[in-house]
Amino acid sequence: MHPTIHDSPLGKISAGNACYDPSLLFPIPRSSGRSALAFGPSLPFHGVDIWNAYELSWLDARGKPQVGLGEFRIPASSPNLIESKSLKLYLNSLNELRCVDAAQVRALLIADLSAAAGADVGVELCRIGTGPASTLATLAGECIDDLDIAIEHYGPPQSELLARTVDAPRVEESLVSHLLKSNCPVTGQPDWASVQVVYAGARIERAGLLRYLVSYRNHDDFHEQCVERIFRDILARCAPERLTVQARYTRRGGLDINPWRSNVDTAEPANSRLQRQ
Repeated sequence: MHPTIHDSPLGKISAGNACYDPSLLFPIPRSSGRSALAFGPSLPFHGVDIWNAYELSWLDARGKPQVGLGEFRIPASSPNLIESKSLKLYLNSLNELRCVDAAQVRALLIADLSAAAGADVGVELCRIGTGPASTLATLAGECIDDLDIAIEHYGPPQSELLARTVDAPRVEESLVSHLLKSNCPVTGQPDWASVQVVYAGARIERAGLLRYLVSYRNHDDFHEQCVERIFRDILARCAPERLTVQARYTRRGGLDINPWRSNVDTAEPANSRLQRQ
């Protein structure tokens, strides 16, 4: 029987662990969230969850602390996502671990995260001041946050707010909003994000899209499942020919999570840090 989220360390007082312990990682089957979204065995997207770890440290062979930044890419096809507090606790268990070099740390991370996710996880380590986290970027597209509209619904998410303009010419565009907020399903703590919708097809009605994204404001769910719900609802209600949805969430506990889902045969996105991250 799979453990439930209430069996995880999330929302509980946790003592620090001075010993390396991969058993701290708590996998959550994606199937439970996807069944609630009525996804069948054949998913309408491919994708990746990009995690950035800003609080990563270990000891070198002589006991001197080392620090780095970690990028973890968990494929959306993996059986499990990893609960974020458990990942934080696991990373903390590396703090007193002596390693020959960063390559040894990377090998440990690959093995442990892949075992928890049930699929190969990509891991990159970089020194402070280098890598994608060292510079700021923006999500390409037109921001819809300044639309002059009234909003009164803040949850649960309402797909009926989405609509397409069938009598308008076909478009290819990227729309961006920084107003996405959802809540942790266990602690109720807020999760803040910028979201980008890239599509081709009948024009998506922008006011409806913005109202729809704001309707997540009091919704309790994991980052990955919010993005998959957004993808599903836009695909069902607006029927774009091509669709890509990504969200860049702000960090909590030294980690940020950035799910990306697409039905376009394209490379995974660059891991470019936004101003709020």
